[in-house]
Amino acid sequence: MTAAVCAVAISLSGCAKDINARGNLPPDEAVSQLQPGQQTRQDVQLILGTPSTVSTLGNETWYYISAITTQYAFYSTEEIERDVYALSFDERGILQEVKNLGLEEGEDLQIVQRESPTMGREFSLIEQLIGNLGRFDRGGPEAGP
Repeated sequence: MTAAVCAVAISLSGCAKDINARGNLPPDEAVSQLQPGQQTRQDVQLILGTPSTVSTLGNETWYYISAITTQYAFYSTEEIERDVYALSFDERGILQEVKNLGLEEGEDLQIVQRESPTMGREFSLIEQLIGNLGRFDRGGPEAGP
């Protein structure tokens, strides 16, 4: 009886939820030190560290991103909480704005499953294996007379 109870307990513990913290979220004390209009990129990096990512359209916005996710057994991962600090800089590198964005400001994106057509045709495995037989250049510098 005891062995059966232990077996059930061990099997159920393998199905426990995994909770993971990911990202780079600076502490609130560090964020409170930011003063828009007075600090440069270098000042911000000394206070908060390296950003998680930088905007792809120029170097005017830095993002510090953190998320807490959970996963139960083999089900897909679910995001419980998300914090994003978006720091905007002007063209001189002076901090202009600090925004704190959460999970509710995010948007769900639909991934397109289409494939782009390509020129030519696909070769089977056999065609790829035997397709180059006899196509080697024998007149190269390594070949003898």
